[in-house]
Amino acid sequence: MISRIARHCAALAATLTTTMAHAHIVFADPAGMAGSYYAGFLRVSHGCAGSPTTAIRVEIPVGVTVARPQPKPGWTLSIEKAPLPAPVRSEDGEVRERVAAITWSGRLDPDQFDQFGIMLKLPAAPGPLYFPTLQQCATGRNAWTMIPAAGQPWHSVKSPAPVLEITPATPHPDAMKM
Repeated sequence: MISRIARHCAALAATLTTTMAHAHIVFADPAGMAGSYYAGFLRVSHGCAGSPTTAIRVEIPVGVTVARPQPKPGWTLSIEKAPLPAPVRSEDGEVRERVAAITWSGRLDPDQFDQFGIMLKLPAAPGPLYFPTLQQCATGRNAWTMIPAAGQPWHSVKSPAPVLEITPATPHPDAMKM
């Protein structure tokens, strides 16, 4: 069982690593465990055809009930919220709305890169989780919003949405001792 999981994780890592070279906005750490909290960074590696990036807008998938952006010095942060179909419990009490999108507005020269941090409570189900992202530039924009058809590789689309692979939850070692 462990060797099968190890082979699956190695294949996933190899696939994500080789496809990252073709993408322009990606998660620096492309995997998180189902049902856990994940703190990660979306990496922006260039502008739009030589034009500086002026805003990054990331849509948060519906299955994510907690999303908290990391502020960036020199950038303005805005958060769009949407009602949840039913309230959910969190460590802060009952939650009735979720973060639907996060936008950072500022300036990133086209020959530089930066990272935009988000802390998420990941859904319990494993599988790919897509974050459609709009990169607005002084001139033009890039829409990293395409999601491949089921069973197709992530990089098979022209402008893939950043993807976070949700891996199956593993029991905590202390839970196995009981």
